Amino acid sequence: MTNEIKTLSERIDTLEMRIAYQDDTIETLNETITAQWKQIDALTRKIAELGERLQQAEAHVPGPANERPPHY
Repeated sequence: MTNEIKTLSERIDTLEMRIAYQDDTIETLNETITAQWKQIDALTRKIAELGERLQQAEAHVPGPANERPPHY
C-alpha cells in the first residue's frame, strides 16, 4: 500500500509540473497573440490610410487614371 501511495504521489507531482509548464506556455502564447493582434491592427489602419491617400492622389491626376501612356 505504501508503494502504491508513493507511485500516486509521484504521478500527481508529475501532473502538477505539467500543468505549471502548460500554464506558462499558454501565457506566453497569449502575450504573443496580443502583440500580433496589435501589429495587425496597426497595419490594417495604415493600409486604409494609404488607400485613402491613393484615392486622393488619383483624384488630382488630370485625365483618366487608367489611361495608358502614349508610348504604348
